[in-house]
Amino acid sequence: METENEKKMSIIYLKYSSEKLIAESDTYFSNLRCSGCGETFSKSEVQTYCHQCNKPLLAEYNLPLHFDKSMLKGRVESMWRYREFLPIENDANMVSLGEGWTPISPMQQLGKIVKSDNIFMKDEGFNPTGSFKARGLSMAISKAKEYGINRVAIPTAGNAGGALAAYCATSGMEGMVIMPEHTPDTFKWECQFLNTQLRQVAGTISDCGRELAAIKEDQDWFDVSTMKEPYRLEGKKTMGYEIAEQMEWLLPDVIVYPTGGGTGLVGIWKAFDEMEQMGWISDFRPRMVAVQAEGCRPVVDAFDAGLSDVSFYENANTVANGLCVPKPFAGELIMKVLYESGGKAIAVSDGEINSSVREIGENEGILVSPEGAATWAATKQLIETDWIHPEEQVLLLNTGSGYKYLEKMN
Repeated sequence: METENEKKMSIIYLKYSSEKLIAESDTYFSNLRCSGCGETFSKSEVQTYCHQCNKPLLAEYNLPLHFDKSMLKGRVESMWRYREFLPIENDANMVSLGEGWTPISPMQQLGKIVKSDNIFMKDEGFNPTGSFKARGLSMAISKAKEYGINRVAIPTAGNAGGALAAYCATSGMEGMVIMPEHTPDTFKWECQFLNTQLRQVAGTISDCGRELAAIKEDQDWFDVSTMKEPYRLEGKKTMGYEIAEQMEWLLPDVIVYPTGGGTGLVGIWKAFDEMEQMGWISDFRPRMVAVQAEGCRPVVDAFDAGLSDVSFYENANTVANGLCVPKPFAGELIMKVLYESGGKAIAVSDGEINSSVREIGENEGILVSPEGAATWAATKQLIETDWIHPEEQVLLLNTGSGYKYLEKMN
């Protein structure tokens, strides 16, 4: 019989027996490894990225062979149900607002449009701050707390800033958000109401990143930019664990993902690899589709040219704020996922994005973000060209709630 202490933070721990917990730290997290040169880094020290080759660090785990996936049954319905495969050493450092375990629903009415019974959507708009960014920032702030960091800053196109503000507020940390001036006011108000310092910059998220770099030269802020610290990825990867579990451990044929910084795409793929190593899933993999906007398509251009990394996309501009990332830091990892999966990168216009927001809303009653709408526009194209066949199971990722974008939707 579990005690109340064992249930704290709503986590139900895996036990080897009725008495013994898996490990003193309740995680199999072992070390970090550079995704470029392969050098290992200690988990005991604050890490960012590999400064030798300027590549992201990836968390590695001593994955168990005895962990039966059936032991997940009855656990808390949040991303923390996968506690042992997340990098937090002490559960007292977990900063959570209940993120994760978002629904996967059949898109029956949309399916009729493309003559398919196999279109599904995972709706990340159900997260506490209205987007999938809650997963990554919950993890990053938790790990920052574990390291004793108390000032964190982020460049953002919108949703990541709101998530950082929320988790800073609940953890008592000081936060700073730097976002483009053209970001919808809703995102700015969100940060201000949550008592986080807000700075606005002319340009894109890349310009915000440069502003943060300048600020850090004489101020002590820890940078949680996408993939420039290794733990946001670990929060995002829980989407992959959920996809497998919610679909009864049979992965879909195709996953269509809106790709800006690409953390979610890379994280989902990482989760699939970890689950296969533990015997939870087979070696079957979905074809991964990276969807971008015509106004900012660095991944698409790299894919079309058969390149292993992306180049900076000049004059980036799109209605989908989250897709306006001129050069994702994880470019090589994104391309690797696309090539390994037999996937594809595709761009859609702002007009297609706007019409898809309406089409999804009118047919399914879901107000998706422009980024999520882009996945539907892309799916229609891929079905029309027979890259996706009607009998194939397709999962779209809506990465955020459309309610935050209402002031700029048309």
